[in-house]
Amino acid sequence: MTYYRREYNIFGRVQGVGLRYTVKHLARAYGLTGWVRNEYDGSVTLALQGRRVEDFDLVIDGLQQDRFIRIEEIGYRNLEPVENERSFSVRY
Repeated sequence: MTYYRREYNIFGRVQGVGLRYTVKHLARAYGLTGWVRNEYDGSVTLALQGRRVEDFDLVIDGLQQDRFIRIEEIGYRNLEPVENERSFSVRY
């Protein structure tokens, strides 16, 4: 099976608003693996892995619809999938 992996850098009002736990919930709902963490510059980095890139878009759309999260800028890069990654985690 083919897997895809993408790393996002998200800027805006993204810390202290429940973004990491919202991502965790959405990623698990779509069967994605990866991780999310807050960065020192106030941004959030997020890695998603799954069988459909469309599911990544659904996670991002879900974040943009949250009333507390305000994404001002988002960038991403495609990465090689991580073998044997089986869950989604919040990193500290």
